[in-house]
Amino acid sequence: MGRSTSTTATEAESRTDIYQRVTDRIVAAIEAGLAEGKAGMPWHRKSHGGTATGLPMNAASKTSYRGVNVPVLWATADAACYGTGLWATYKQWGEMGGQVRKGEQGTPVVYWKITKPSERGDTDGEDEAGGGKRGSFFVRYYNVFNLAQVDGATLPADTAPELPESERIAHAEAFVAALPGLDLRHGGGMAFYIPSQDRVQMPPFADFKNAEGYYSVLYHELTHWVGAKHRLDRDMTGRFGSASYAAEELVAELGAAFLCASQALSSEPRPDHAKYVQSWLQALKNDKRAIFTAAAKAQQAADWLIAAGTKTREIAA
Repeated sequence: MGRSTSTTATEAESRTDIYQRVTDRIVAAIEAGLAEGKAGMPWHRKSHGGTATGLPMNAASKTSYRGVNVPVLWATADAACYGTGLWATYKQWGEMGGQVRKGEQGTPVVYWKITKPSERGDTDGEDEAGGGKRGSFFVRYYNVFNLAQVDGATLPADTAPELPESERIAHAEAFVAALPGLDLRHGGGMAFYIPSQDRVQMPPFADFKNAEGYYSVLYHELTHWVGAKHRLDRDMTGRFGSASYAAEELVAELGAAFLCASQALSSEPRPDHAKYVQSWLQALKNDKRAIFTAAAKAQQAADWLIAAGTKTREIAA
């Protein structure tokens, strides 16, 4: 099986700045949406129909991508109108009997690696973030291709499991009900988290156009809630200064999207999210690592919520 031209392109790009490449993809996706008059961001998903539904998944390992890779793969799928959220490396597709079509371009997927001082060497294609006697953290990357870019692949069974329609909302209700210490109240016409009272306020369920819109907004507020000092102690001021409020809103947007996708629910933009779009764009353009930080904080929040709810249900059982 011959090598893809997009694979050889990776070698030529090995010294490019992976932070900038990832940020450029997100910025391009947002700006393209604005040019077309779209209200949503690349991380607002539909549970059925559309493109790249649910969390992006590796077709070979059946594991979901995490962190900053999620919005990057979503944005790439949207831009190319891919109808699936299945991705894999050139080699993995080949092992599944597939052939990446000539001329197809890969999408960078990043991961972190820690090395001992004695293991350091040539860091082409990597970006050092730390050092000293304790070793170094490196962000490394490799390219993946969407199923839509591949011919002839035979997928493993059960690659894209879905919850039955009849279970979806019940599943979301069970998830929220299992969160320990959550003070969730309903009333009024606004959704917000009150740190001084450690309380989440939501409009009545009946006020929403659809059930998934309700859960999308609720998960946004839960991402704020889990950032409290006695939970994750998330403080964005040190990282983003005067832009910390907008950065926190971006974390909550991504956190809601991650949670909704993990439960096969649509995520929808909050009614007030439009006022943050320009500040998000400015933050991304000014700081090539901003989307990495926001996505990492959102993934941390989603992981905490999922783990806390799971532990509560196991104790109850």
